[in-house]
Parts: sequence; C-alpha cells; structure tokens
Amino acid sequence: MDTPSPVDVAVATALAKERTANDIESIKRAFLNNLFYVQGKPVSLATQHDYYMALAYLVRDRMLHRWNGTAESYTQHRARTVCYLSAEFLMGPHLGNNLINMGIYEQVQQAMAELGLDFDTLLAQEEEPGLGNGGLGRLAACYLDSLASLEVPSVGYGIRYEFGIFEQDLRDGWQVERTDKWLRYGNPWEVARPEWSVEVKFGGYTETYTDDQERYRVRWVPNREVLGVPYDTPILGYQVNTANTLRLWKAEAIESFDFGVFNQGNYYGAVEEKVASENLSKVLYPNDEKIEGKQLRLEQQVFFVSCSLQDMFRILKGQGMAVEQFHEKFAIQLNDTHPAIAAAELMRLLLDEYGLDWTLAWEITQKSLAYTNHTLLPEALEKWPIGLFGTLLPRHLEIIYEINNRFLDLVRMKFPKDAERLARMSLIDESGDRYVRMANLACVSSHTINGVAALHSELLKETVLRDFYELFPEKFCNMTNGVTPRRWMVLSNPRLSKLISGRIGDRWIKHLDDLKQIEPLADDAGFRDEWRTIKQAVKRDLASRIHSQHGILVDPASLFDVQVKRIHEYKRQHLNALHMVTLYSQLKQNPGLDITPRTFIFSGKAAPGYAMAKLMIKLITAVGDMVNRDPDLRNQLKVIFLPNYNVTNSQRIYPASDLSEQISTAGFEASGTGNMKFAMNGALTIGTLDGANVEIRNAVGAENFFLFGLTAPEVVALKAEGYSPYSYYQRNALLKDAIDLIASGHFSHGDRDLFRPLLDKLLYHDPFMLLADYQAYIDCQQTVGQAYSDTDSWTRMAILNAVRMGSFSSDRSIAEYCSDIWKVTPFPVGLVDYGELGSDSSGGKLTCKLS
Repeated sequence: MDTPSPVDVAVATALAKERTANDIESIKRAFLNNLFYVQGKPVSLATQHDYYMALAYLVRDRMLHRWNGTAESYTQHRARTVCYLSAEFLMGPHLGNNLINMGIYEQVQQAMAELGLDFDTLLAQEEEPGLGNGGLGRLAACYLDSLASLEVPSVGYGIRYEFGIFEQDLRDGWQVERTDKWLRYGNPWEVARPEWSVEVKFGGYTETYTDDQERYRVRWVPNREVLGVPYDTPILGYQVNTANTLRLWKAEAIESFDFGVFNQGNYYGAVEEKVASENLSKVLYPNDEKIEGKQLRLEQQVFFVSCSLQDMFRILKGQGMAVEQFHEKFAIQLNDTHPAIAAAELMRLLLDEYGLDWTLAWEITQKSLAYTNHTLLPEALEKWPIGLFGTLLPRHLEIIYEINNRFLDLVRMKFPKDAERLARMSLIDESGDRYVRMANLACVSSHTINGVAALHSELLKETVLRDFYELFPEKFCNMTNGVTPRRWMVLSNPRLSKLISGRIGDRWIKHLDDLKQIEPLADDAGFRDEWRTIKQAVKRDLASRIHSQHGILVDPASLFDVQVKRIHEYKRQHLNALHMVTLYSQLKQNPGLDITPRTFIFSGKAAPGYAMAKLMIKLITAVGDMVNRDPDLRNQLKVIFLPNYNVTNSQRIYPASDLSEQISTAGFEASGTGNMKFAMNGALTIGTLDGANVEIRNAVGAENFFLFGLTAPEVVALKAEGYSPYSYYQRNALLKDAIDLIASGHFSHGDRDLFRPLLDKLLYHDPFMLLADYQAYIDCQQTVGQAYSDTDSWTRMAILNAVRMGSFSSDRSIAEYCSDIWKVTPFPVGLVDYGELGSDSSGGKLTCKLS
C-alpha cells in the first residue's frame, strides 16, 4: 500500500473530528447524519425511537475513539487483565451514563433542545437490558464502571440473554410476568464479533490414548457442539480515556439449517439444531424445578464459562504469550457459584488442549481464580445431580473426581480420622442422591475467597464455609460491596449533585470521600433549606409519575417510606405490611389519632415459581387497595406498589425516598447495595444489624440510623431455644389484631383463605422471625415518625447520611480487589490519533499513532 497522500490525511483528520467532536454544532450535524444515513429516515418520517437511535450512535462513535485506543494499548503492552465472570450484568440504560462519563451530558441536552427535541423523552426510549435478577447483576455493572474509571484493564464475561428478567405487570394485585423483549428494536451499543466465535462441547464420552511423547492423555468425544458468538459493549470510565469491554456470548448452532432434512419434507427437523442451540442464551434463569430446567441452567453456565476461557487463550496467543503465563495475564473473578465450573473447564483446557501436566495445570488454575460468595443460604450454594452432570460433562466430572481425591488427602493430613469433616468438605455430596457441590469446587480451586460485607465475611467463616476457613484461613478476606456514584447520584439525582458540586467542586464524583467536606454545612440553616427544597422537588416528580401512571394522589410532604428489592421472605416485606395494617387498624379504631402521614412505596419482582413471594405482593396491594380508598384515613396513609422494578425505575425512586427499609432477618443478607444507594441520596435507614447495614450505621453514626431487631447471634440462640412464633402472637395485642384483621378477609373481599398460607407460616413456622422482631419494629417506626416531624433535624440527619457514605463507592471496592486479590495496577490509556496515518517500516501498512 502506498503512503497516504496529504489529501488522504486531511480527509481522515476531518472525518475523525466530525465523528468525535463534542461542540454543539458538530453534535447536531452528527445526529442528523445518523438519522438519515444509519436509521434511513427523513425527519418527516422519524419516530422518537429513531431519534434515540441516531443519538445513541452519535455517542457510540465518540466512545469508539476511546475503545479502540484502549484495545490497542492493552495489546501492545500485554496489560494484566481482570476477567469478571458473572451470570448477570444488570447494566441499566447506557445513554445517560455514557454521556455523564464522557462529560458531554449538557452539550447533548442543549443540542437536542436546539433541534426541537425533548431530551428526557429520548432517554426514555432506551430498552433496558434486563440481564440480571437484582443485586448480583447490578453489583457486576457497578464494578465494570469502576474498573474503567480507575483505568484497570478488564473484560466482563457473561451471556447475551435474548430475553432477560421478565417484565412485571400487576393484575388484580397479582404479579404477572411478560417477556422482556429488550432486543426487539436492536441494540446500538453492541458490536458483534463473529470472527472470534468458539465451540462449546456437551455430552458424549471420553477415551484415553498415548500422545507422540508417550504421555497418558484423555480425549473428550462430545455428541453435541454449540457455537458461542461474542457481542461486545464498550464500558467507558468517568472522564478518562479507558473504555473496557463487556463481552456477552450468544449461542448459535454450528449448522443452523439441515438442507438434506428439509428436502425430505421434515421442515421442523431442518432447524432443530438451531432451536436447541439457541435455547442456551434464550432466557435468564430458566425455571429449574424440573430436570430439563436444571440441565438448561447448567448448560448456560458451562457455555459462557467455556466461551470466556477459550477467548482468554485466544487473547494470550494474540499477544505472543505462552500458555504457562495464563495466570500472569489474567485475574479471573467468579461472581458467586454460577461460574464455578471454570475450575474444571480451565483444567480441561490446560490438560487436554494444551498438554500441560496436572501439577502445573492446577497451579495455574489456582493462581488464576478467585471466588466471591454472595449468600449465607445453604440452598443457594449450587449443586448438580451426578447423573445429569456426568451425562452432560463427562470429562469435567473425571477432573472433579481427581481434584476431589487429591483435596481429600490434604484434608486427611490436616484433620486425621475426621470422617464427618471429609463428608462435609468433599466436592461430591454422598449423603443421599449424589451431587457435585459447586461452592466447594470454587473454594478448593481459588486462591482467594471473599465475602461482601464485614458481617457476611465473618458469618461465612463461622457457618457455611467454616470447614474451608479452618483448612485455608489465608484464603479468606472481606470486600464490602460498593455502588458507583456516577449512576446513583450524578445521573439519577442531578439536582443534589449540582448542589454538592457547587460547594466543593466535582472531584467527589470519583473520590467520594470528598463528600465529608460538606459535613459542616449540615449545621448551616441555609444549606439545609436548599437540601430540603431539592428533596421536595424530587418527591413531587415521583408523586406526579405515580398519579399519571396509577391514578393515586400522594402527598409529597408525607414521609416516603420505601422498600424496593427482590421479593423474598428473608427480606421481610411482609413485616412492613404488618406495620401498615397496624397503623390502619389504629386509625380506624381512633380516627383522631395523630400520626406522621406516610406514603409506603414498594417495588420488586418475585421469582415466577415462588408462590409465597407472590402472595406477599398480593397482600401489599390488597392492603393498599383498602387504605387508598378509605376516606376515614384523611390521606394519612397511602400504599403504592410500583410494578416492573428495574434500574430505570430505581433511579427515580432512590432520590425521592425519606426512609430506607433494610429489615432482613439478621444473618441472612450478605450485603445489600440498595441500602447504600438510599443513604447516598439522603434517605435514613431503618434496619437490622444485617449485611452492610452494620458498616453503614458505623459510618453515618448510630444517632442517624434507626436500629431494631434481633442480632445474628440472638437469632441463632432463639432458634436453638425453640422459637415459638405463636406465643408472640398470643402475647402481643397489636400483633394479634393485625394478623386477625388479615385473617378475617378484611383485605380480601371476605375471603378468609386467600392469605392463610402466609399467616399459617408466620404463626407456626416463621423461619425469618418476623413475629419476634415485630414489636421492636413497630416501636422503631414510631420513633421514625416523631423524628420526621422535626423537619430541620431530619434534614440534618439526611445530609450526614449522604456525605458520610464515601467508603461505599464501588471505586473503593475495586481498588481493594486490585491491591488485595487481583494484584493489578491502573494502566492509563492514550487515545488513537486517526489523523496521523502513515506507512510502517515494512512498507505500506496503515498505522495509528497513540497520543
């Protein structure tokens, strides 16, 4: 290729500037060009969605400048890379967040206004990718944001689910699931990379042979193979050049159409392999109550883990590094037990594909993997039936057996003659039907095991992972979760962010500890007035949305008492409901009772197969239906259940909240991150000493936190004594009145049986000890009401909650992971200057200069 002429260089320079310039006129031109040439629409035919797509591609163009430069830098310098393996990535909408991180939010907003378009309407057009169920997936998203913002080389690996978490409707107060069709109009943020596709094996059998060096080897002969196609999304750091990658895998058939079968008249058979293969990335978390669902879920985990590890070996080869250097190049984090099969798959690749001996392969595997545990619930530590596992993954089962044999010998040496310990720690559960224990596999094969809050990490060592802690104490550490202030403050609460930046500058957005500079202003009456004015404006916005979408008028001056999270018995939304019924009953019996007006706001999804959680939603909505229509209450109480809880909706809820309900049974919540988002936005917490509540209370001050309930040791002790929930019901008149009112059919049109399963479980079992904590909760809520009536004092407490949350930034979490677990350092990226084109020394190849 000839050296480019000056004209070529000038054209390239002009093109680069046109596609990356951030002045308002360039943004307007790029937008109109995208509308015409990418969307293929003249203005007269364009829809709001066309406008959104044109804007999204405009932003992506400007991100590609950084994305390509990042990839080029990492490749040239062989940068050590964090690989975050997660079954969930709940990213939320990309457009607003990318504009914030690029620093062009206001320019784009103004450009759209000058074109006569409503910017907020364009933001609302984005289909949110529901690629997660809740906190696990949202944490992964926050961590990707922080990895990029801290300039740490990283790749997030997961599944490109065609249909994500279901969309939730309410019909007569019952949850109804609708398909999440987030890809129906296309996804402007991703780039398909079919040239990097890999094949994943399933089923079949193994056979042994001797290679040309007379070494014993094993060959896996599968009966089915699936193609994994990567789709890449740039993850931009905040006001840095770094743009890392989220790589999600789509499953496709090796041969998607059998022409011979089609010609025989078997039209469905011709596409059978395509349908079966694509099921792997069809839906997030298939119902696994039946064996077919269990198999699909296991296949999904194997699929994305195998794709991701093969991709790492491709990168390793492309950068000219030896297989033996795998652990030097990659630090792999297992986000919970879903990717734990990585241990067996990495061993398989090293042993069977790359010919390493067992000792070296195991050393590389252990040095590469680290494991984050997110639960104290034993049933959430995944295990798979041996029959299913061996049929689907015969080679992996052989490897796991060998890992287990060697591991149990180690246990025997450390704890001789302890058969019960061996049975507990074995990778194979032999207690009945045999299972492969994935959490045990993750513990054995990882160099580090971390919990996600201080209390959680201690309870892990004392309970579900106690045996592993006693064997490997050096492996265990704590990494308290964090959330990104870019999305959860700057984007979701711009008024408050502007107030803070106006006083201390905007450095706090990346150094959240700087918020402490605001602390003296909590005693400034003028600043408290400004803070309170902003809070009321945000509450009015939410109240207006509630009225327009649900037809219910709520008073923005009332206490917004909010519980938004996954619906689960251990999170105890039904304890909150008992409080609502108690207040309702008291007001009905004493209409003149003076209470602080409250608006109870709930949101969250119940797993489709979780009947009790669905009944809890029905109870909340049934109470709300009665309360909201009762004129005797004089609007002192309102109950709202906002359907389809997701990132978009949560961005509206957190800033408007006064009280954050974090009321899980002590010892059951690993950490929580919603508690952090509420507090960052100035909501006060009512909660137990559970998860990260413990650290939040320490940070904000006990006087600014509404604490109630049993502690984790007290929960254990009470259960050991023989907890009798019915006795609490008999002894407590308020509690008895509330439960009896529900049981009478008052909230169910006279149907006494509707809520019987829920009430019977509370009265005769109550595994999460609602009745034991009920009176303490009621008393604490009375204290909350009294505190809210002192507006000035409440505002001061709210300010202190927000500005003392610096340690709960995901930037802090990631910095600790980098130093303590991954051993990686920031790697600043230079931008590719596309205007400086020339020929290399070998003659003629176009090159890009890093600036």
